[in-house]
Amino acid sequence: MPDNTPSQAPSTEEYVKTVEHSAETTSTPVDPLVQAQTELAELKAKSAELADQFLRAKAEAENARRRAEDEISKSRKFAIESFAESLLPVTDSLEAGLAIQDAKIEQIREGAEATLRQLQAALERHKVIKIEPAAGAKFDPHQHQAISMVPAESSQEPNTVVSVLQKGYMIAERILRPALVTVAAPK
Repeated sequence: MPDNTPSQAPSTEEYVKTVEHSAETTSTPVDPLVQAQTELAELKAKSAELADQFLRAKAEAENARRRAEDEISKSRKFAIESFAESLLPVTDSLEAGLAIQDAKIEQIREGAEATLRQLQAALERHKVIKIEPAAGAKFDPHQHQAISMVPAESSQEPNTVVSVLQKGYMIAERILRPALVTVAAPK
């Protein structure tokens, strides 16, 4: 006796019966109105499904945008928080120095130098880099601002820095303030 497990292929007789049955169902005439109503119902269902998928995708995109904005906001907040926290020791040092009533000039100077080192270290930790070109360095309009031009001495090339009037600063390759410099004029 043949085993009729689902894993076996149907017998030839079963296959012929299936084909004959499908031929009978497809050959019967269908009322065009019923067929149109069936197609309409299928299309409405498909349309509703697509509308639902669209609304879900739109909501997901809005949620992703909102999450991204929140992340940006948190990043800014915590970046500022970290920078402010690194400045607290500088504030503490300044307050301690001002609390001394009868400080000598040397003590004030030493305290100011130590506080300046603290401030510079805090700036460096946060990638704030000093722009202080050496005398004779090539003038770079992206990092330097020429305040004046002076005649070049015999040993100095034109368009080079003669002196720095004010240091500049940059953060992560972005100029916060250009260095104010005096430039040697072309001969």
